[in-house]
Parts: sequence; structure tokens; C-alpha cells
Amino acid sequence: MKSFIITSLTFILFAVSPSLQAQKFSKLDASPMDIAMYRGQDKSPIVRVIYSRPQKKDREIFGKMVKYDEVWRTGANESTEITFYKDMMIGEKTVKAGTYTLYTIPNEKEWTVILNKDMNTWGAFGYKQERDVVRVKAPARNLATPIEEFSITFQPKEGGADMLMGWDDTYVQIPFEEI
Repeated sequence: MKSFIITSLTFILFAVSPSLQAQKFSKLDASPMDIAMYRGQDKSPIVRVIYSRPQKKDREIFGKMVKYDEVWRTGANESTEITFYKDMMIGEKTVKAGTYTLYTIPNEKEWTVILNKDMNTWGAFGYKQERDVVRVKAPARNLATPIEEFSITFQPKEGGADMLMGWDDTYVQIPFEEI
């Protein structure tokens, strides 16, 4: 009898315990988040970009899915975020250390790269040009091999790095110089 009572109580405890029920986790994001870092020779961070990586999936990207001459969030989901850990020169413009939203305006021949003061925005909804910190132009270049996932990386060079953004058969290169 004692064994029956213990077994019954154990069953009831497990049956009603919410912490023992199966948990539901969300599915893997279709455009997973990633980070691109540019570090100094001493491995200290200089620039960090947090962005989501949409996939091509046999779609026509530039000019179709990502419209030409319209502000793009430069990735998917939340707007892309870029942090400078020190003052930098982008093109010929000085940008103070801090965190900004990175937008672009793609075009067939060149892109406008925008750093904006507004943070924690979804996509390019609510984008305000008057909040721009800097705009630089970068020629649109062709890739020899298409890229399936939107990608950002840094190529170190003397005195700084070039930030490369590429997707499908197109990429742009933006020069960053340490001050």
C-alpha cells in the first residue's frame, strides 16, 4: 500500500509540474544574426557590425527584392548596427566612436552607405535622413562567384581596413581609416 501511495504521488507530481512539461523553442531564424569584427594588431576591437543574413534562395536580389534607389536596412530583420570603438575616417569623413545604424541605398552602379543616429529600429521603417551622421558612395562591383547569404567582412590594410558587403553577384568596398 505504501508503495502504491508513493507511486501515485510521484505520478501526480510529474503530471502537474510545469517545469517538467515539454518546452517549445522557436524555429531557427530564416535570416540568422551574425557579427563581423575588425580588430587591431593587439586584438582589441575597432569596429563591430551586428546584422542579419538573408538568403538568396533563387530570388533576384538587387533591383527586384532589394529595390534600387531606396533605403535598405542592409540585411534582414532589425536594422544593421555598427559600433566604432575609436574615431574613424570613412571615405573622407570623420566618425566619432559610438554605435550607429548602417543603412544603404543600392544602385546598379554605386551604393550610398549611411550611418544614422537612430537605434533599435526594425528594417528601414521610420528611417529619418535628418538623423544621418555620414553618407559615402561606393562603386558596386561584380563578384566572380555569387554569394548565397548576405555577408559583411573586413579586409585589414595599412592604417585601417576595408569593409566588404556582398550578396548575390554584387559587393561594395568601404575604406575605414584609423585616426
